[in-house]
Amino acid sequence: MTTYFISRHPGARRWIARQPLRIDAMVTHLDVATIRQGDTVIGSLPANLAAAVCQSGARYLHVSLTLPPTARGRELTADEMDGYGAHIEEYRVLRVSL
Repeated sequence: MTTYFISRHPGARRWIARQPLRIDAMVTHLDVATIRQGDTVIGSLPANLAAAVCQSGARYLHVSLTLPPTARGRELTADEMDGYGAHIEEYRVLRVSL
């Protein structure tokens, strides 16, 4: 079982390194084909990728924070992420066909 952290943001990578978690692989892009049952994926994924992670039998842990409009669209530091209340929440995402 592997724990992945998915982010291309240096501040987020530094933030996760501060957390009391074991991270086996830090990657900038998720290749869903590499995810296996029992793995854990941590990041801020779009719903379709989070659903694919869950469908594979892996856990999806989302990095959540509350950003004011002035902080959107720019790189955040690990300290800024703490200031905006960054935390990890587990989600189970299910794709529902229309």
